[in-house]
Amino acid sequence: MLKKINHIGIAVNSLDEALPFYRDNLGMALEGIEEVAGQQVRVAMLEIGESKIELLEPTAPDSPVARFLEKNGSGIHHIAYEVEDIEAAIARLEGEGARMIDRTPRSGAHGALIAFIHPKSSNGVLTELCQAAH
Repeated sequence: MLKKINHIGIAVNSLDEALPFYRDNLGMALEGIEEVAGQQVRVAMLEIGESKIELLEPTAPDSPVARFLEKNGSGIHHIAYEVEDIEAAIARLEGEGARMIDRTPRSGAHGALIAFIHPKSSNGVLTELCQAAH
């Protein structure tokens, strides 16, 4: 079902402040910055090998990422696994009793389809399924 780790999402207060460390100090290639209005975030996607680091900056004070930052501060927000067929993956997980935040896929960054698994079903880790745009 899982192909690879697609990305690790890191919540930050400011892309402008966080990006230089990953791009300049660590030498990661910046793939792009975009706003994902449906999730109320701006994201910067950085490449590292076959995986990515996704920096998440909230665009609204009541967004999920803003609430995460208020509660936890900057840090790892989620881990995203790439799947070939996100609808089949959701159905399989639900059939095995996993609690899904998203029972149907929604649009994510870079045209991907995404769905989140509730942390209560994944040992406290917010887990994202990600199907790349074709």
